[in-house]
Amino acid sequence: MEQRADLHLHTNHSDGALSVEQLLRKALARGLSTLSITDHDTVLGVDEAAEIGKSLGVEVVPGVELSATLGDHEVHILGYFVDQRDEEFKEYLTFFRQQRYHRAVRIVEKLNALSVPVRLDSVLEQAGKAAIGRPHIANALVEAGLAESYYQAFDQYIGNGRPAYECKFSITPRDTIDLIARAGGIAVLAHPSVHTTESMLTQLVKDGLDGVEVIHPSHSPGVVTYYRGIAAEYFLLESGGSDFHGGRRDDDDAFGRFSVPVKFVEEMKRRLFDFRRRSVS
Repeated sequence: MEQRADLHLHTNHSDGALSVEQLLRKALARGLSTLSITDHDTVLGVDEAAEIGKSLGVEVVPGVELSATLGDHEVHILGYFVDQRDEEFKEYLTFFRQQRYHRAVRIVEKLNALSVPVRLDSVLEQAGKAAIGRPHIANALVEAGLAESYYQAFDQYIGNGRPAYECKFSITPRDTIDLIARAGGIAVLAHPSVHTTESMLTQLVKDGLDGVEVIHPSHSPGVVTYYRGIAAEYFLLESGGSDFHGGRRDDDDAFGRFSVPVKFVEEMKRRLFDFRRRSVS
């Protein structure tokens, strides 16, 4: 049987519901041999995942998910094989998490101005030690009985264009890709079918993009075929995964179903080897 990998997963270090160990055990139960934890703006779970992965026989690819702004659009870029101990990289991630906190404060203030009495303390309780995101605010709204569901919280209050929405701090795609490269990783565009035009993708390739996520729950079979063609045209690496979060996301059925052959990971390793060989020659 072909070994499979899920290269887009989240834990409770960002906006996922499961701990690192719970996620790895779930991956093993779903028949996955390789995974990447790609938490938003943090690599705090990578070392723990690597240790647990060794004991379970699951390969863990160091990963992270970063936000960037291209024109009026936000794009998400996955960094694979980043050095989680790189000091410059860790400093940037710390700064990004601080900006997430300030954004949460502004969203709570907007909600309160709309007579939605959610408390910042409740949001922080939902986040714990994780990088704060809108999902924590949505969960706090549901817990307080101020929203009927996770998705209703986004649709009515905090989703893009809704009355309590606040832009996330982000940098340009070129700077994001360069940051990932300096940390020894490769940069892959996440869920490209979400607000990414072909002209935007062309610009991202010019900015140094290494790959594109072809497999994602938001991609129909036709979209998968399209992005595989794009990857071949621009000599991009292919990636994919379930973008699993758990909890109120109700996305459990995606975990294990949206996966890619392990050969995709081997291609990434070969690309990195070539990069490093050229850099020292």
